[in-house]
Amino acid sequence: MSTTANFPTTSQGVFLEKDIDTNDMVVNIGPQHPSTHGVLRLITTLDGELVKEIEPVIGYLHRSKEKMAESRSLFQYQPTIDRVEYLSSFFDHYAFVAALEKIADLHVPKRVQYIRMITMELNRITSHLLWFGTYLLDLGATSPMFYAFREREKILSLFEDLTGARMMYNYYRFGGVVADMPEGWLDKVRAFLDEAPKRFDEYEAIVSKNPIFLDRTMGIGIIQPEVAIQYGVTGPTLRASGVNLDQRKANPYCCYDEVEFDVPLGTKGDCYDRFVVRMQEMRESLKIIRQAVDNMPGGDTADLNKRRESGDETANDVELQTYGKKINLITYKPPKGEAMVTVESPRGFLGCYMITDGTPKAYRIKWRGASFSNLSILPELMRGRLFPDLMSIFGSIDVILPEVDR
Repeated sequence: MSTTANFPTTSQGVFLEKDIDTNDMVVNIGPQHPSTHGVLRLITTLDGELVKEIEPVIGYLHRSKEKMAESRSLFQYQPTIDRVEYLSSFFDHYAFVAALEKIADLHVPKRVQYIRMITMELNRITSHLLWFGTYLLDLGATSPMFYAFREREKILSLFEDLTGARMMYNYYRFGGVVADMPEGWLDKVRAFLDEAPKRFDEYEAIVSKNPIFLDRTMGIGIIQPEVAIQYGVTGPTLRASGVNLDQRKANPYCCYDEVEFDVPLGTKGDCYDRFVVRMQEMRESLKIIRQAVDNMPGGDTADLNKRRESGDETANDVELQTYGKKINLITYKPPKGEAMVTVESPRGFLGCYMITDGTPKAYRIKWRGASFSNLSILPELMRGRLFPDLMSIFGSIDVILPEVDR
């Protein structure tokens, strides 16, 4: 027996007519639900425990990220970027400043590029650690959350020493960074690099052989490679399906072409593969950071300062300078032009498209965040699945809602 039923499908209260079976149940998950990792609303049609349809409803968290760029100077706009992809904002900042550097043909010292690469890879680890802890929490395990935050706090302390903030960094500048590394900072990074692999081994020992975790992830939420490509899925979610696409390799930026690392790939494309890929990515990030630390142009800040004091002229080659000359960032007017810069964020393909018109403001800025496309595949994955699989599948995609709404 079926009938026509009315129910809301948008946050604005718009009603659509649908033919549903009277035995079906339509329920809302979210927008206030801890396991949706933000204000996401999922209109779910259930036939008992089976999910017949699921419809993500977004729009509860608009930050006006793109429109604000037209009413603020580039310098005023930059701090707002932190609030969008708040778990890995270094990547947004890099795409933003690199786009303007491309338009204005600004020289970026090699030392600055290495500092940016180190901070981005440390940020990748913090993002994956938080995903690991919250994902296991979604599945009912509490201890991994505390273990993951233990190492994450150490990296946040490194960020605090470098930028003065633990979350909203605003550290990059056009052509440079706010300030050089404090003395001894690289030694602290090395200490973390020595300790982290043992901690990652502990995580996997706790989780990877847990029968409950395996039952809830292996063979669940399989994404076929061709389907992932059709939906525009990127990042670890795509690579878990065996598609070898990483912007650091396919379209090298910063100094990623000067370091050696592997791109972890999955074979089945299920929730378990997405877990494995992210765990392996953290280890590859450690390899990148160690190479960058060991080959840092100019060495540690203390070494560089000694060279400057001794009158070593080569120290000026690695000195942090914004454009090689003093420029007022508040009133700076970049030349007219347009550019697109893409990076590999912890969630996938992140792009910033910028148009400048010769004024301190951008004429247009468009962002391409990975979370929007990655979220779009959720209805495909949940159709015909059991309702308890929802959190296993959705959590494995690693969506950040402010990046979806922008």
